[in-house]
Amino acid sequence: MGKKILIVDDEKNIVDILKFNLKKEGFSTIEAYDGEQAVELALSENPDLILLDVMLPKMDGFTVCRKLRQSITTPILMLTAKEEEVDKVLGLELGADDYITKPFSQRELMARIKANIRRTAMEEVAATRATSIIQAKDLVIDCDRYEVKRDGKVIELTLREFELVKFLAMHPGQIFTRENLLEKVWGYEYYGDVRTVDVTVRRVREKLERDPSNCEYILTKRGVGYYFEKLEE
Repeated sequence: MGKKILIVDDEKNIVDILKFNLKKEGFSTIEAYDGEQAVELALSENPDLILLDVMLPKMDGFTVCRKLRQSITTPILMLTAKEEEVDKVLGLELGADDYITKPFSQRELMARIKANIRRTAMEEVAATRATSIIQAKDLVIDCDRYEVKRDGKVIELTLREFELVKFLAMHPGQIFTRENLLEKVWGYEYYGDVRTVDVTVRRVREKLERDPSNCEYILTKRGVGYYFEKLEE
């Protein structure tokens, strides 16, 4: 049985097309046609990835995303027919891993689905390895337990946020462009929307930094990209 995808969309013709293409690629699918059903199935069926439309009856996609992020870390790829930047950013702020705007090519959608599932599989393999600890000042990153602590207190991060922190901390002082990070952290083998990186960095800083306007850990090289402060010897 292939990886299980939860498709959430109130337009049956879109669901049918997605089901057909996903099954061709070896995935199994379950479907929800409104937000309430989406939450129920996501929690009971434990899918490997959720394709979540924004415009839904009973409960919109943003609310669904926020509710799910309270209890699960399953990758969420939001589908939206809107072009407004604020809607895309809001989805990322609420914990979605990425978004794709309708109409989209099936090839691009499949690439993003596979990248997210591949990333999750790599994380599961890594979890079986010996504990690896990265320490930077009063920040402790436990790569085995997917946990970040500052001053001994756990900082709640989504899986994608944790992967971003871990990757940058593993390469202290090295500057990465947004495109680099899309490839290395999101696993995309093509250049996606770099806004995804900016929003995720901002969200991480709000959780990680004592003063997000005066960062200690994740720094910006203006006009280039982001880097983690060099670790103390």
